[in-house]
Amino acid sequence: MNEAATLSPAATRATELRPAQTLTEHIVEVISDSGEGAQRCGQSLGAIAARAGNGIWTTEIIQPPARSTAGASGIRIRIGSRRVTNGGDETNLVVAFNEQVLIGRVRAGELKPGARILLESMWSEHRDPKIVQSYQEAVAMLKGSGFRVYEVPLERECRKLVADP
Repeated sequence: MNEAATLSPAATRATELRPAQTLTEHIVEVISDSGEGAQRCGQSLGAIAARAGNGIWTTEIIQPPARSTAGASGIRIRIGSRRVTNGGDETNLVVAFNEQVLIGRVRAGELKPGARILLESMWSEHRDPKIVQSYQEAVAMLKGSGFRVYEVPLERECRKLVADP
């Protein structure tokens, strides 16, 4: 299948206008509550990047309790075109399964100013209005702080491929 055929018209235009960039290194975090699979997801990303010939350094993130700004579970992956000898300082890209663990990482100073954030958007439609409000406030705060937030329906899209993402 032609890859461009699967992109929306806006995404296709953006791809046509901006050529791919080659980076010498990048730090990525995949974070969630404990038990949601963020560490396994990040380990898979690191393994794929290493097989492609990149230098890799991974650091686990384990900070309970769940669904709180104090809690987080995940992994930081530093990917480099050369040998990598440490986990790096600030994250460039975050994949966050909920906004609460993300806020904790921001408050801890773990993200580079202007970092890109792919944020699970299902919380914006949760049945609990307090969770919806918390999500909306977090997104507004992150955007107001200069982060580039992309709300993505991660679980919904995964369910198109597997029954239990």
